[in-house]
Amino acid sequence: MKKLVLLLLFFSLATVYGQNPAIQLIPQPVEIQQSDGSFLLTKTATIGFDNQQSSKIAEMLSQKLNLSTGFSIKAQQGNVGSIQLNLNKVPVALIGKEGYTLVSSPNGVVITANAPAGLFYGMQTLLQLLPKEIESKTAVNVPWTIPSVKITDYPRFGWRGLMLDVSRNFFTKEEVKQYIDQLARYKFNTLHWHLTDDNGWRVEIKSLPKLTQIGAWRVARFGQFGERTAPKAGEAATVGGFYTQADIKEIIQYALDRNVTILPEIDVPGHSMSAIASYPELSCTKDTSTKVNPGSSFSEWYDNGTFKMKIDNTLNPSDEKVYVFLDKVFTELAALFPNPYIHVGGDECYKGFWTKDAGCQALMKKMNMTHPEELQAYFMKRVETILKSKGKKLIGWDEILEGGIAPEATVMSWRGIKGGIEAAKMGHDVVMTPTTFAYLDYQQGEQTIEPLIYADLRLSKCYSFNPVPEGVDSKYILGGQGNLWTEQVVTLHHAEYMTWPRGWALSEDFWSPNASKNWANFIQRVEKQFDRSDVEGVNYSTAIYDAIINIIGKAGKTTVSMDSEVPGLDIFYTIDGAMPNKYTPKYSKPVELPEGPVTLRVVTYRNGKQIGHLITLKPEELKKRQTKD
Repeated sequence: MKKLVLLLLFFSLATVYGQNPAIQLIPQPVEIQQSDGSFLLTKTATIGFDNQQSSKIAEMLSQKLNLSTGFSIKAQQGNVGSIQLNLNKVPVALIGKEGYTLVSSPNGVVITANAPAGLFYGMQTLLQLLPKEIESKTAVNVPWTIPSVKITDYPRFGWRGLMLDVSRNFFTKEEVKQYIDQLARYKFNTLHWHLTDDNGWRVEIKSLPKLTQIGAWRVARFGQFGERTAPKAGEAATVGGFYTQADIKEIIQYALDRNVTILPEIDVPGHSMSAIASYPELSCTKDTSTKVNPGSSFSEWYDNGTFKMKIDNTLNPSDEKVYVFLDKVFTELAALFPNPYIHVGGDECYKGFWTKDAGCQALMKKMNMTHPEELQAYFMKRVETILKSKGKKLIGWDEILEGGIAPEATVMSWRGIKGGIEAAKMGHDVVMTPTTFAYLDYQQGEQTIEPLIYADLRLSKCYSFNPVPEGVDSKYILGGQGNLWTEQVVTLHHAEYMTWPRGWALSEDFWSPNASKNWANFIQRVEKQFDRSDVEGVNYSTAIYDAIINIIGKAGKTTVSMDSEVPGLDIFYTIDGAMPNKYTPKYSKPVELPEGPVTLRVVTYRNGKQIGHLITLKPEELKKRQTKD
């Protein structure tokens, strides 16, 4: 009887949170109802589409299905397909431009939408309803069943983005396409492309050839970013790369076919060392020895959040040649990218060189400025004018609020949510992308195991993100975005590891109703996505299985408490030098450590098998991490 009650409770919870245990979708649909039976996809199946607007989606689905099934399923116009893709003749207001309905039964599957974007997202849901082998790149012989369901689905936010930084480390055209495929699968619709920074200029500007002849290349260095040696005089710059304008056009079209718009970023006036290495006259110091930074330290950061640059990496806001330069850059960029926005950075701009520059001081006096932050506001307003002349809108990091924001600017709030709240209350549109919830370069698990970086962000924290802060009018919140900075990320394999599964959490934050979110249910679906990713060959982190260890010092005693993100894991530990396993002590309550140089070792198990990494905390690490209760 107890087992029956638990089973009924489990199915009840699954219904409340929108999915039957047999159906594991990310992001979770707005509404899903399951009925008896299933549709068996066979080699005789066809894909029908009702007009030419839906033909491209049908062809894409045909290619995907045939790759893994080995069938020769054809897409053809008409209303007799086993899988039917139809655009509504009369738009359904509820689902908007990106929503869809999906109805599957033993007779087949029908996906309807108001626009091709909705059909594309319906297709992504359909693929997740199929067995995990659908992600195989070679033919697999399994029963290709689709459960009988009725799904009504549409996004919570119009802006659902991931940012890929290709300046710190260059990713090839094909790698960028692979990343686009991955984010589109989970219904992200924006790729924020961080194309320029101190470490490389990645987009061809034909009127300024030195940007890619010089700015796209740096000297070879390995090791921790920020600790590498600076370039030496005469040393060849051989590491890097850039995208030709033909490459850019190809990638943009590839993304548009997958309902992804690309937001290009040219980071100014700070973070401009690659541009200054190419054209030194654009800076205040005009230092001709400036090189593209290979990851060496060129700044000092202080505990109060301020910093000092040792090398000038800022454009000169008082020099008209800078605006001529930017006009050339944005003219060519605007002609390439259909996105209505161009991102202009604006973050971490050091103003110390401006305070010493005669031209900047003369401009401040002429404009009755009292603070150097006003120079950045002046700069951004000039940039906004340039962008408007190209038919584009300005978007930047929340530092653009300092000194007075450009009139029609949109703000990306990254230093927490404060900047976003401030901008929204001023009537500016906002994309929420705070470090506290959305920075995918941060460590995602135990700090002695994860690649070293200065902060952490666990999956559960990502999943708790609500982009609309309390007291803010939601009409100003366009949506949210996760950011992957790549100082420590050299390969696509590593980029995948840092993105997933946290990107899955963000996809649900941005797409699904906030009220439907449930951590325990989400974890079940994450583990199904792990299986699908294994089949496809996409990397991901399993940090959720590792123990969470807190060290508390009180009254001369050291106490250890342990937990895990995944419910129901068994935690085993040792403090006697032995390796932990299921035969060593099992954690059930906080453990008081004995005096002396103790080494704590911890591991997690599920169903009698090790599932988490071994964590070893030596005496010095225990002391370093100790907090006072």
